[in-house]
Formats: sequence, C-alpha cells, structure tokens
Amino acid sequence: MSSPGEFYNSLPPVSKAYGTLCLLTTAAYHLGLLNPLYIALHFPLVFSHFQVWRLITNFFFLGKFSINFGIRLLMIARYGVQLENGPFDKRTVDFLWMMIFGAFSLLVLSAIPWFSSPFLGIPMVFMLLYLWSREFPNAQVNIYGLVTLKAFYLPWAMLALDVLFGASPLPDLMGIIAGHLYYFLTVLHPLAGGRNILKTPMWLHRLVARWATGRQQAYTYSSPGARPTSAAPPSSGSAFRGRSYRLNQ
Repeated sequence: MSSPGEFYNSLPPVSKAYGTLCLLTTAAYHLGLLNPLYIALHFPLVFSHFQVWRLITNFFFLGKFSINFGIRLLMIARYGVQLENGPFDKRTVDFLWMMIFGAFSLLVLSAIPWFSSPFLGIPMVFMLLYLWSREFPNAQVNIYGLVTLKAFYLPWAMLALDVLFGASPLPDLMGIIAGHLYYFLTVLHPLAGGRNILKTPMWLHRLVARWATGRQQAYTYSSPGARPTSAAPPSSGSAFRGRSYRLNQ
C-alpha cells in the first residue's frame, strides 16, 4: 500500500494542481489568511477596477471544510484523475485546454443573472463529473451505500441529492451545461460529420512543452475527426482519446 505522499506524487499534474489549490484556498480561509470576498467573481470589480484575478481565483474555493467540501475534493481526486489518466493519457495539454474551455463557459454562464455565482469551483468539479460519466457510461457507481446505478446517470442523481438536502441545483446544472458543451463540440458534432472547432491551440502546446508538464503525445491532424499519428496507436473504447470519436451509449 502506497503512502499518502506516494499517492499524491502519482497524481497527474492538472488534477493534482487544481485539487491542491482548492485545498490550500480553504485552508487559508480557515486560518484567517484569506477573505473569500477578495477572490470572489464580481464582474463590476473586474471591469471597473481591473481586478482580473477574480476571473481565475473564484474557481479555487469549494466552501468551508465540511462533508460537502470533502466530497467535492474526492470528486476531483477520482473523476478528474481518471479522466486525465485514462481518456486524456499522454494528453496533458488537451486536458488543460478542456479545463480552460470549461472555465470560460462557466464565466459566460455566470454573466447571466439567473446563473450568477461568486464562486465557480463546484460547477467546475461537476463538469469533470459529467465528462467522466459520458466517458465511462456503463461503470457501476454506488451512492452512499444506498443505491447502485450506471455512471451515465450519476450527475443527475447527484443533482437530485443536492436538491433533497436543500442545496441549490444551479451550480450542478452549470457544470452539466459546460460539460455537455465541450462533449458536443469535441465528440457529438464531429461524429455527425462536423468539423472539430475546439482543437487545442498551438500556444498552449508550446507552453506545456516549455514547462515539461505531464506526458505528451505528438499528433498530426490530417482531417477533422481523423486519428492522430503517434508512435503507438491509442487504445480503443474512448470518446476523447486520440480524437477517435465514438458515441458512448
């Protein structure tokens, strides 16, 4: 059995960095080192006082230390890590691009008054959960030891539980919308014969390569939706891996 340190070091870079920042942000809040009001998303302050850091820092606060906080952190450690180690294996830059696109989508949604939220960490985590459920739709998931269901239905079950426990369904719904938008643009639309309009930009490839972060796989796109060329072919059964699109039923 590996030690906690060995487990932490084995985590893929993007999921590890995001989970660590979420944990440190909440710890800083409880130690009195951070006032969440200074990192919350507030568009008037962003545009009138140029407090642009709020567009990023709001994603790192998952709330106070509580059972719900622990559940959200475990969701990053499980669903984010399984995505990054599975469908996005050797594609750290694509996983990072997915997170960036998801963050941008959530910021746009938050600009709509009905979806307005000062913190978008929970929607981001729920986006990871939704994409995981589409990638592993037939996996069996046990919820609190009470019911077992297919992973495809897990986001909706978690949303229903939040409503039953008195929490707002809007953060979960925002994550589902952002996740489905990414899934539609990268999987469903190309499957229908459309062009992949959400390819990872070259500037991000160069940035990740400069940092030497994660394991990368070289791709050459010959046509929209085509298989990339690589030293070893990607394994089958993944809608995201290698841009070999397959609709998960």
